[in-house]
Amino acid sequence: MKGTVIQFRRGKTNQIVRHFILDVGAKNRKEASSFIGKSVEWRSSGGKLIRGKITGAHGNKGLVRAVFEKGLPGQALNESIEVK
Repeated sequence: MKGTVIQFRRGKTNQIVRHFILDVGAKNRKEASSFIGKSVEWRSSGGKLIRGKITGAHGNKGLVRAVFEKGLPGQALNESIEVK
């Protein structure tokens, strides 16, 4: 299943480097909760693979939070990810 990297998880002044907000196609928080625990993979154009895991829902509109092994580069924003 495909998804999209939306943004770093952040506050007013701080950005959490390994945490990201993803859009996986869920319509509401209840659907997003069904993705908790699934693994996520992002592949760069150069072939580099970074894995992560969905840890929770984010808000009420179907977005999810994911924690990656290493932080994704800024080029990963608005790119696709694979949910397994």
